[in-house]
Amino acid sequence: MIAYRLLTHEDTSAFCHKVTKALSDGWELYGDPQYTYDEKWSVMRCAQAVIKKSNIEYKRELKLSDL
Repeated sequence: MIAYRLLTHEDTSAFCHKVTKALSDGWELYGDPQYTYDEKWSVMRCAQAVIKKSNIEYKRELKLSDL
């Protein structure tokens, strides 16, 4: 199985730490990061897709962050 996650957060160091943590846990970047301006909260928001290959069989209740 190839697991997919979309990591999101405000454009702060917390977002960078979230992506770095995923990479250190074996996830790989998938595509380019995306940014958008959130007018309601007046902040930039970021998103980065990551993937990870696993021998685990997919089940709906699987918690992807635990892979």
